[in-house]
Amino acid sequence: MGDNHWKTGMESASVLELKCNLDDMTPEAVGFAMERLLEGGALDVYTIPCGMKKSRPGVLLCAVCREEDREEMLRLLFRHTTTLGVREAVMDRYSLDRSFRTVELPDGPVRIKTAEGYDTRKEKAEFDDLAKIARDRGISLREAAEILRRALE
Repeated sequence: MGDNHWKTGMESASVLELKCNLDDMTPEAVGFAMERLLEGGALDVYTIPCGMKKSRPGVLLCAVCREEDREEMLRLLFRHTTTLGVREAVMDRYSLDRSFRTVELPDGPVRIKTAEGYDTRKEKAEFDDLAKIARDRGISLREAAEILRRALE
């Protein structure tokens, strides 16, 4: 494609990255906080191991959200973590346009996510759908993916 098409399918928006350092929470509690943030509207939540003062190991908890979700994310961070402060950075976010389709297999539906833009097209089956087929049939994920591949041919 020519230069005029390199941005086709692009979504661009400003997002916030809210961060806090944690050194006094269990991994399970951090995981619980991450789940609450995602349920509350965070676009992404992730952790990075870090060294804290007094040579303590810690976790940097990062939540990416839309600007209009700032107050809810702050409320959730303070409610579900031990942090006393949250840092904010505003950044541009570029993403591919996404769409879903469902393929009906004898073992159940499999959702397939398609992402397009920047002269790129990616497809991926939803893990949870393949995992359900694998569990139900007592097969590996690879074998469940192969069933899907054959159905798509």
